[in-house]
Amino acid sequence: MTVQTDLTTEELHDRYRSATNPVERTHWHILWLMKEGHAPDEIASMLGYTARWVRTIVRCWKKAGEQGIRDQRLTLPGAPCLLSAEQQKELDQVLDQPPADGGLWSGPKVAVWMAERLGRPVDPRRGWDYLQRLGRSTRVPRPQHERSDQAAQQAFKKTSRRGREAASGVSRGEN
Repeated sequence: MTVQTDLTTEELHDRYRSATNPVERTHWHILWLMKEGHAPDEIASMLGYTARWVRTIVRCWKKAGEQGIRDQRLTLPGAPCLLSAEQQKELDQVLDQPPADGGLWSGPKVAVWMAERLGRPVDPRRGWDYLQRLGRSTRVPRPQHERSDQAAQQAFKKTSRRGREAASGVSRGEN
């Protein structure tokens, strides 16, 4: 297997050295080494890839030239959104109200709401994703022990070193 190109080994080396995208840089490196006469197995062991992948890159070069060795991941469309723009607006408005069971909105509760709208199951993690996407988060008050004594806690804060420092505005690192 050889690389058919009008580019010299020096030009391939220059393209390898000047590539800013790491994926494309590796592809240029493979082409440069192939043009120098190295075998796919040898290149694979030098660069940490398989010989099959080296041959794939060379085939992409033969088929499409420079376009064939570009980082194709940048052109992938990705998965479509679960909720349309209108459904996201509706969810944003719904999140302003407390959930049906009371309490606070959480990822699983949002996922249940989404499942009702979409007519199919929705993973609870997707509910959390949409909370994040809409700039929301669960705000849960700190748990309080049922037998805690608020007066004793305040007295402790006033007599402890940290409590005095916090009240006076002095931190531990400053003298």
